[in-house]
Amino acid sequence: MGSHKVTPSLIFAISVATIGSFQFGYNTGVINAPEMIIRDFLNYTLEEKLKNPPTEGLLTALWSLSVAIFSVGGMIGSFSVGLFVNRFGRRNSMLLVNALAIAGGALLGFCRLAESVEMLVLGRLVIGVFCGLCTGFVPMYIGEVSPTALRGAFGTLNQLGIVVGILVAQILGLDMLLGSDDLWPVLLGFTIIPAILQSIALPFCPESPRFLVINKMREEQAKEILQRLWGTLDVAEDIQEMKEESVRMSQEKHVTVLELFRSPSYRQPILIAIVLQLSQQLSGINAVFYYSTGIFKDAGVSQPIYATIGAGVVNTIFTVVSLFLVERAGRRTLHMIGLGGMAACSVVMTISLLLKDKFDAMSFICIAAILIYVAFFEIGPGPIPWFIVAELFSQGPRPAAMAVAGCSNWTSNFLVGLLFPSAAALMGSYVFIVFAVFLVIFLIFTFFKVPETRGRTFEDITRVFEGRAQKSSVDMSHGPPSKEDTTNV
Repeated sequence: MGSHKVTPSLIFAISVATIGSFQFGYNTGVINAPEMIIRDFLNYTLEEKLKNPPTEGLLTALWSLSVAIFSVGGMIGSFSVGLFVNRFGRRNSMLLVNALAIAGGALLGFCRLAESVEMLVLGRLVIGVFCGLCTGFVPMYIGEVSPTALRGAFGTLNQLGIVVGILVAQILGLDMLLGSDDLWPVLLGFTIIPAILQSIALPFCPESPRFLVINKMREEQAKEILQRLWGTLDVAEDIQEMKEESVRMSQEKHVTVLELFRSPSYRQPILIAIVLQLSQQLSGINAVFYYSTGIFKDAGVSQPIYATIGAGVVNTIFTVVSLFLVERAGRRTLHMIGLGGMAACSVVMTISLLLKDKFDAMSFICIAAILIYVAFFEIGPGPIPWFIVAELFSQGPRPAAMAVAGCSNWTSNFLVGLLFPSAAALMGSYVFIVFAVFLVIFLIFTFFKVPETRGRTFEDITRVFEGRAQKSSVDMSHGPPSKEDTTNV
């Protein structure tokens, strides 16, 4: 393959796509800061309707529903990815679903004015469906427009968009900004602005060249797009690889979700995809972020919200670090380093929380352990599960695989959010030992089962799983082939 450059067109296309990742991060984090204010809104709205003060149990149930319904929407959206991308294309799908973001944001923004609890819950559900779709669209689009040698680095930008979204939600959620009694609907409805910006910019981005060649047979159009995106006229080998994949697709029957589990050539990669998504959510990271304010308070921090924002800053910094490491160290290596580091930090967090009443220094050790834990997450388990799924599958099964992987992620996210408070109440500080055990299991699985995909084409990876690879490329636990793409920045 030719020498590829990082062009302004490529940067623009990927940056616009990652607005969808920002939306996912923002709407994940936005509900936490105004919790007490929204509970008050639920209280007085229900009192007006019922003519009696609602019970504490009803209030808690409605608040939990407002938080959890987002994940339910995410499951629905992520499982619907294939319905959009095969029919409308990658770019047009991102454009179309912004209508959901605008509708959901409007419901959330006007729920207080309408004094409607139903609008709050429905708005969170609609935004959840939108974010679930984005978690499939964005990594798929980025993976298909990126040069092979930079697929991992650009894939990490998906995670960067998510963590920046979480950080912006934490900052805007401060009392002095939008987290006040009067402005919290604006905080929730803010999601409309990125949706409008992305809708304006997407028509100036190209469609995925792989989609054009393999799904639409528009070879010349795809060739022009690749030449513009990659800054080289020499894209013949890339186009040829896509054409060969198109021929293989035409000889295969349509790949459904069930076929992923039935076919021997898809069974191992879909298992890897699911376990990697579980390793992200069952690592305990969302438990830390959902309940970080309380954890920092338990650790003795007088202003825990600022410590939570500090963790968000660490989150962002180390995602950028991962961006530069992923094409040097490889996906598999970084994922194992991240899992191992998080397991060690989970043990330290447990010990420090148990001993903080006896030793003052333990509070500082706990805070340090949390920040290092977050750093290790963003080195591996944060970014890698999202884009490696797109790398493990060829064009045909990729949409179905992204749907299954995304649904696995959202389902485990939902279960952690639902079960963590009860587990924490039952086990106290020992709850992080459970996550440490999961992390060790995922580390062992990654060591034995997860291949290294750095520097390999989609075709190479698919052939390995089908058992048709040459002997020299069967072992994918190491680095890329000796003949690798060269990329000029």
